[in-house]
Amino acid sequence: MQMYHILRAPFADGITHHTLNHTRKDILGRMKIAFLGTGRMGTELALHLLDEHELVVWNRTKEKTKTLADKGAAVADSPQEAVDGADVVITSLFGPDTVREVVLDANLIPEGTPWLDATTISPQDADSFAEKVPTYVHTPVVGTLTPARNQKLGVYVGTKDAQLRELAAKIVHPWGAANPERIKQVDTAGKAAVGKLLANLALAVTAQGFREALKLGEATGTSAAEVVDMLNSTGLEFIKNMKSPFVLGERDTEPGDFTVNAIAKDVRLMLDTAGELPAAHTALDSLEAQQDKDRGEHDFSAILVYRNED
Repeated sequence: MQMYHILRAPFADGITHHTLNHTRKDILGRMKIAFLGTGRMGTELALHLLDEHELVVWNRTKEKTKTLADKGAAVADSPQEAVDGADVVITSLFGPDTVREVVLDANLIPEGTPWLDATTISPQDADSFAEKVPTYVHTPVVGTLTPARNQKLGVYVGTKDAQLRELAAKIVHPWGAANPERIKQVDTAGKAAVGKLLANLALAVTAQGFREALKLGEATGTSAAEVVDMLNSTGLEFIKNMKSPFVLGERDTEPGDFTVNAIAKDVRLMLDTAGELPAAHTALDSLEAQQDKDRGEHDFSAILVYRNED
């Protein structure tokens, strides 16, 4: 049976698959977790691990570790310093190129140490990372900052190794503790990446649909408020409920819950994966128009709010 760094003594002797079905505390105890990438989402994920575990955090921009440091996390000056002696490594970085630079090119993960990667990447990248590091588990999250704070994220947990998959699911449980049925185990890292891209495809395409609904309304003299009301009980109701406060001027697009830059990056991953996706292409055109106007760090509802500037 494959043993992982986290399962060393006292757990290594006689550990069985059944053992992993107990609670996280019973199995894991208090672990030392290296958490790399404390942007806005990474910070929310890491905060939920602080009660049960010792955290050592690293971010390229050190100021972004302050929230976690104030809550008791140790701050490392380098990824290597963070990882030294860690039982588990978790990454929440900007994209696959950053993962390669920070982790793979540096040969950062010690042999046998579970590596949980919440970065949004392509299925091809996820399977490639798993080939290079046998203890790699892709653990992307589905949801924005508010669900993250409230432990209501969806999480995909993907690896071929069933024992490692169960272990990882227990570690990330706090991220979706309020809706544990949304923590989904899948049998490859690539499938976890597919799940995340499908979720963000739905966001991008329905946001584009909402944008066009508003433009259709304007062409007929129908106000934005009336369009928002008319979209109840339609296929656009979810995105309408999420983004109508921005459209109606109740919230500003800066700072964003999910930025133009972030979702545009994810749409490009979709297109790199599947090629011709006409609706995704159209959504990307709208997102890139906002990037061209220096709104990359605004919420992606900017494509709705500034729909008539294109």
